[in-house]
Amino acid sequence: MRLHAPRIPPLPETEWTEEQRALVQPMTERGPISGRPLLNIFRTFLRMPDAFKAFLAYGNYILSKKNSLPAREREIAILRVGCLCRSGYEWTQHAAIGKACGLSDAEIARIKAGADAPGWSAADAALLRASDELVGDKFISTLTWEALGAHFSDAQRIDLILTVGQYTQVSMFLNTIGVQLDPGQSLDPDLAAFEDQRS
Repeated sequence: MRLHAPRIPPLPETEWTEEQRALVQPMTERGPISGRPLLNIFRTFLRMPDAFKAFLAYGNYILSKKNSLPAREREIAILRVGCLCRSGYEWTQHAAIGKACGLSDAEIARIKAGADAPGWSAADAALLRASDELVGDKFISTLTWEALGAHFSDAQRIDLILTVGQYTQVSMFLNTIGVQLDPGQSLDPDLAAFEDQRS
């Protein structure tokens, strides 16, 4: 985690307006968080309802079946972004999602080592390498683009770019605002020691 406390804390439920309650009602009454407290990322975004609506619309596309990348491959890219951006919150949430989408504990751990770690298929290595290039250079090299093309359609390659872009933005938000883990979660030790050295 970059920060050990939020710069802008999640909005307590006692302070929600009717508009804010209506915005999160579908999330709290059904779906994966039904009956559980709203996640800190969402309670933080509630402070800006219009931005939250836009964020949910785009995020729902990325995490839906409309995204042409298979869920497992999508989560490889998202987790690599979380690692590269040193976003402990993103990593923690998506490690659980990745497991639900078919990634093993060993694969999730190996994502931190990147494309050259032994054990990856050529397709998985291409996804990881493309994610590295997008985060680091904002560009997929011709060699990596062609490697992706051996396994993924043009639509899937475009959705990979959109997925990496979305979760780079999410990581910037989480890191800078200091969104903290939700109750019951623990931080991966490899992502624990990246606090802001310039504060």
